[in-house]
Amino acid sequence: MDCLMGIDLGSTNTKAAVYDLSGRCVASASRPTVRHNPYPDHPDWAIWKPEEIWGAAADSAKEAVGRLGDPKAVKGVAVTGMGMDGLPVDADGRGLYPFISWHCPRTIPQQRWWLDHVGVDRQFGITGTQVWAFNTALRLLWMREHEPAILDRTFKWLLIEDFVNFMLCGRMATDYSMASTTLLFDQRKRSWSEELLAASGIDRRLLCNPLPAGTVLGEVHARAAEATGLAPGTPVVLGGHDYCCGELPTGAFKPGVVLDVVGTWEMVVGALAEPPLTPEARRTGVFVDSHVARGLWTYMGATVAADMLEWFRREGAGGEDWDRLVALAEGAPPGADGVFFLPHLSGGTCPVVDSTSMGAFAGLRNIATKGHLLRAMIEGLDFQFRQIVDGLGSSLGARPDRVVAIGGATRNRFWMQNKADVLGKPVEVPELDEAVPMGAAILAGIGVGLYRDEQDAFDRVRRPGRVYEPDPALRGLYDERYGIFERLYPALREFHAGLHRVVST
Repeated sequence: MDCLMGIDLGSTNTKAAVYDLSGRCVASASRPTVRHNPYPDHPDWAIWKPEEIWGAAADSAKEAVGRLGDPKAVKGVAVTGMGMDGLPVDADGRGLYPFISWHCPRTIPQQRWWLDHVGVDRQFGITGTQVWAFNTALRLLWMREHEPAILDRTFKWLLIEDFVNFMLCGRMATDYSMASTTLLFDQRKRSWSEELLAASGIDRRLLCNPLPAGTVLGEVHARAAEATGLAPGTPVVLGGHDYCCGELPTGAFKPGVVLDVVGTWEMVVGALAEPPLTPEARRTGVFVDSHVARGLWTYMGATVAADMLEWFRREGAGGEDWDRLVALAEGAPPGADGVFFLPHLSGGTCPVVDSTSMGAFAGLRNIATKGHLLRAMIEGLDFQFRQIVDGLGSSLGARPDRVVAIGGATRNRFWMQNKADVLGKPVEVPELDEAVPMGAAILAGIGVGLYRDEQDAFDRVRRPGRVYEPDPALRGLYDERYGIFERLYPALREFHAGLHRVVST
């Protein structure tokens, strides 16, 4: 039986999963991804240790392969995972400094410099990227300022997936989707931006050559085979950024399909035939990156989601059983008797870009219960999802024909039904075994010729699953409440801006 492996480097866990060509997971294993805060003078500075990143990937792969019986059944392997975080290595590939985690705030001064000297519209117009504090280029500026001797010794800056690929096969390269996370990748030319390299003073030689996802990089060498259990000579294929890989087994590489990745964060993503690098698109907070699907780009709007519900459960409901809380929310009437929630507990990121905005309940009366509050929170998140979809339609022309949802939160049937009711469109939750590593495995299959292309792979692995149909009886109510929700942020904007100035000082 021919199989393919996807290795997913997540912020919480690293997973290796083996799939047959129909998309059935035949073996998998995972290890924790351990974040460290080792600096007493800077307790909020966070790192990943490269030996632990490789160890988690290798150990997961070895356990998964061990369940197959025959390592040669794996015909190709590809790596996916988080973006931005990188490792400076010398000419022999030895790490010179730990990965600076995306959780680490040390590059906020470099973010301010970039905003002042490059600017948001110029940045977006070249790269499609919003300037977040953990972008790769800002790490390079920090190293130049604080660790110049290390940067002088650096041969290449390996993004985290590229580091694992190097450990597997010895080749240093990156793909277009990972390059898109750096602030330095020209989306139209699909090459490093000479303009931004010149503006930042970053040396081009530090950056790996960008290649299309699905490119065969090399073969698993003997040392990597011993560590991972993979057969020596197994093809190593270039994967890509995690959410892009998740678009492949869900069909979201086709324009008109919106993929909603719902978990701690909610990411709304889809495919584009051309990159719309306009100020209007930038103002929605969306990212426009190169896709792992050949010849396409992808948009991504991200905002905090289930983390807010966990906050309410922990702080507002005393850690009460989650199933009971959801039952209380479901028991409250649609519209929560006029209670609204503005889901900006971590500021506004998309479609409202406002770091000073804050969360809020509105419409509270003495009849409100825990069920009302939780229902209002779920409805608020779904109103925000509808805002993102509407904003993408107006600014990018990306109007959905089909909405597909994946992620841990899809197990919450009440939330998924409410999402369909608020949006007024069906929401499909496919029966997939981990869409992200499966997407990496699909790229491995395309690279070694076991799939003709993305469409062939999708046709063979697709499992439609459950479809949540909107309740037509609720359409009028939610349309009316959505109009009220859209006025909530503007009504509180100045108040929150003033409050932010007070509490931040």
